[in-house]
Amino acid sequence: MPLRPELAGDVPYGAPQLDVPVLLNVNENPYPPSPQVVADVAAAVAEAAAGLNRYPDREFLPLRADLADYLAVESGVRVAPEQVWAANGSNEVMLHLLQAFGGPGRTALSFAPTYSMYPEYARDTHTRWVAGRRTEQFDVDPAEARALIAREAPSVVLLTSPNNPTGTALELDTVREVLAAAAEVPGGCVVVVDEAYGEFRREGVESALTLLADHPHLAVSRTMSKAFGLAGARVGYLAASRELVDALRVVRLPYHLSAVTQAVARAALRHAPELMAQVGSLRAERDQLVLDLRDRGIRVAESDANFVLFQVGEDRHAVWQQLLDRGVLIREVGPEGWLRVSVGTPEETAAFTAALWEVLGT
Repeated sequence: MPLRPELAGDVPYGAPQLDVPVLLNVNENPYPPSPQVVADVAAAVAEAAAGLNRYPDREFLPLRADLADYLAVESGVRVAPEQVWAANGSNEVMLHLLQAFGGPGRTALSFAPTYSMYPEYARDTHTRWVAGRRTEQFDVDPAEARALIAREAPSVVLLTSPNNPTGTALELDTVREVLAAAAEVPGGCVVVVDEAYGEFRREGVESALTLLADHPHLAVSRTMSKAFGLAGARVGYLAASRELVDALRVVRLPYHLSAVTQAVARAALRHAPELMAQVGSLRAERDQLVLDLRDRGIRVAESDANFVLFQVGEDRHAVWQQLLDRGVLIREVGPEGWLRVSVGTPEETAAFTAALWEVLGT
């Protein structure tokens, strides 16, 4: 097969999908939609189905307006519908960004450890990939970031906050430093703050959305997969300047967001208060899990996400396997010696901690 040389030997992205009692490996929301949400979604899909002989609204401004209304409540930042963009998961949103602002002869830059799909977006768009390093506390050092940006002159900088797989949220002053450095790049540089887990941030941790008004080259990405519990619907979105969003409209595929997807997303947004109440319980469950792990002498990264990264020693695969043998699937990802567990229901968390204490002998 005439496969592109850079793809030779690569394998598809994906976490293990195994049938075990406790699934805590892909940061899903453990709570399914309520019967009321299901009924509203079903009614919206039925209405959309009556017009499936026609192409969907390719500009989907009603959905963009709903997302703008949601962000105004969630973050206190009001943007116009034309400043919002959506696609099939935040993965496609990120791909649109690299298609528009990356490409041959251009560089995308981030700080590892971070989301493992970023270099794949760069590969798929023929964009050079550069990864700086995070600190021992999984933060980004502003001085090192400025130096790296000055040296590499990227056209795209990807900041993940809260970061995956560490859960660490960035200080807004750090984001400001990166924005200042990006503004000095010849030819311009887009800074993307990926807030896929933004709704899970602790009280007092501000969203980068608060910086949008003063930074036209900033984009803040979100998803409905996590907080909204809509991983199966595949809806991601971002907020940015109109000029940045218009660039994404150029590279999108025709009619990329189906009428059914738009209907599902709008129906779910009508239930945002109910769904955000679940987020509060998941935050509390996360914070308690962090305390429980630390009480057993386990090093845990600070988390503003719906998962926790914890240190287990040199042979993390053995720990991962022994947990799996006990019916608990978590994720073997991130720095060597660390494992990541998603926040589940109280029953799932209890099953995980019981299995972990047994494996570690704590």
